[in-house]
Amino acid sequence: MTKIETKAQYDWAVKRVEELLPLVTDETPLDDPNCIELNLISNLVADYSDEHFALGEPTLIDVLKLRMFEMGLNQKALAKLVGVSPARLSDYISGKCEPTLKVAREMSKKLNIDANIVLGV
Repeated sequence: MTKIETKAQYDWAVKRVEELLPLVTDETPLDDPNCIELNLISNLVADYSDEHFALGEPTLIDVLKLRMFEMGLNQKALAKLVGVSPARLSDYISGKCEPTLKVAREMSKKLNIDANIVLGV
């Protein structure tokens, strides 16, 4: 098998990896048949997972909602924290507009959000 093509193949491969894991330790020689099989099948599973189950990068909207939840803030409190009106924050969360550079800087600093996410790069 050079590539996992179907979900059924993927399910079988994941099951086989789970069977092989207890048989291979850090001390297992690299030329051990179980070690070789585990490495090959693990790579196939990883490739299939990357192709079919990738999550992608979070958006500013996703991260703002997460931070509100994590910090126990409502939109009004979050707006005050970053120095904008609640209506403007609502526009950011709904995707109607993007923050200015000044507001983006405040979001990045005060909410500990990566600048690349805030700026959409």
